[in-house]
Amino acid sequence: MQYDYVIVGAGSAGCILANRLSADPRTSVLLIEAGGSDRHFWVQLPVGYFRTIYNTRYSRLFETEPSDGTAGRSIVWPRGRVLGGSSSINGLIYIRGQHEDFDDWSKSGASGWGYRDVLPYFKKLESYEGANGVDTEYRGAHGEMGVSDLRNEHPYCDAWIEAGGQIGIPRNTDFNAETTHGLGRYQLSIRDGWRCSAARAFLWPVRARPNLVVQSRAQVTRVLFEGTRAIGVEWVPADEGRAVGAPQRAIAAREVILAAGVLQSPQILQLSGIGPARLLERHGVPVLVDAPQVGENLQDHYQCRMVVRLKKKLSLNNDVRNPLKLASMGLQWLLQNRGPLTVGAGQVGGGAMTALARNGRPDIQFNTMPLSVDKPGDFLHKYAGFTASAWQCHPESRGTLAIRSTDPFDQPRIEANYLAEQRDRDSAVAILRAIREIFAQPAFRDLWDVEIMPGPQADSDADLLDFARNKGGTCFHQVGTCRMGNDVSAVVDPELRVRGVENLRVIDASVMPAVTSANTNAASLMIGEKGAALVLGAANVSLKPQDG
Repeated sequence: MQYDYVIVGAGSAGCILANRLSADPRTSVLLIEAGGSDRHFWVQLPVGYFRTIYNTRYSRLFETEPSDGTAGRSIVWPRGRVLGGSSSINGLIYIRGQHEDFDDWSKSGASGWGYRDVLPYFKKLESYEGANGVDTEYRGAHGEMGVSDLRNEHPYCDAWIEAGGQIGIPRNTDFNAETTHGLGRYQLSIRDGWRCSAARAFLWPVRARPNLVVQSRAQVTRVLFEGTRAIGVEWVPADEGRAVGAPQRAIAAREVILAAGVLQSPQILQLSGIGPARLLERHGVPVLVDAPQVGENLQDHYQCRMVVRLKKKLSLNNDVRNPLKLASMGLQWLLQNRGPLTVGAGQVGGGAMTALARNGRPDIQFNTMPLSVDKPGDFLHKYAGFTASAWQCHPESRGTLAIRSTDPFDQPRIEANYLAEQRDRDSAVAILRAIREIFAQPAFRDLWDVEIMPGPQADSDADLLDFARNKGGTCFHQVGTCRMGNDVSAVVDPELRVRGVENLRVIDASVMPAVTSANTNAASLMIGEKGAALVLGAANVSLKPQDG
């Protein structure tokens, strides 16, 4: 099997790459995905992530190593194992991050990745309904990725925003425009009432192209090389984490592109001989390139949340137990593309500054819902719950990822190192105090009667930090394990080419030098869009003599 391009991973970046690279009918593209079809009702229903995110039919569940920052707990990290990748199981919130996030990338050595450099790619891929069909300075109106304003109203979410204003946090009507500072309603990756995953947006419309082959249920085991030149990949037919057939090979005449995500792109590199030499030698992997940074620089947002009990039964906790309310929700979605079935993992939120903020930038990001639950997939609590959570926008703690064996189905060793740095611990306390302060404002304080989590007994900084360590968790925003930069230790250069080899790139969230301040899917899509342009730019240069 020979193609011009072989793309590993049909997630947020991989689907865009497959779309853009196969647009030229003279170019053949193979897209390889470890998971199966995304054409299932619960995948496509916006609120269906509650049913899919921890379901091994659609998600691979990785576990972190226990650590002090999580009070000795392992944290489960679900990553999408389905066409569309994690964009098919995520909480749908569509937010790019602070402008300065990308300027920081550029300053750190990712030349060409400043905010003004990446803005055209953000605009190209999206179709924001609020733009009314016209591109604006910040928003795109003609892309494939549908972006919807919140289509569900709840009086207590509005009251929470008003309470935030009472402590000086401004309102914000578009987090994807001038700033993320302020509180408002989140935008969601929804189009015509359905989830707009990367697969639905970029893959479904082009599946019929004869020059695009999508190979699902295929686990890539390694990249193949001739000397230091990548020539293809080896893969095996797979079903939910186990091999069900003999190894096969796909040859790439131009490039191999890893878009397997923050956990599996570095794992594939290490299995292919690109990684820390001592690690590879310990597992008997021949060292092709001693690249100590492969698997380093792992980052995630660590979320702390508070739950209060409402005085009135105006929580979704109550509504889902009421057959009439459930029927009303279904009709709202079916007839109007509105209502609770169109919500994501947060209805309202936004960026705010605590006393720890630097340079006038928000240092925490809120996420609020009129419900309460232990984790997605569990039953909602029986009482009328309301949840407000937040994460530190720019965590300083860094983790690592390393293969445990040469078995590609064996999950790598993941050390998240949450709250390892003092600033991150201070931020966790500041987050909980900020949420409490908003709950205590006149616009909200008479709506609830009991603080369920962490509870009024947790009052000191030590108490709040202990609660954060024991009850905090992932925001599912892992990035950084194949860091991009112009220094020799960076895994990929600013053109996303893997250092030390030829014809191999990594194009996914693993290349981020630092995690964006907000949810990471929009930035991952942008990386796919800009990455495709970089590949095509190089391809066009090489094709010019033939075209002439």
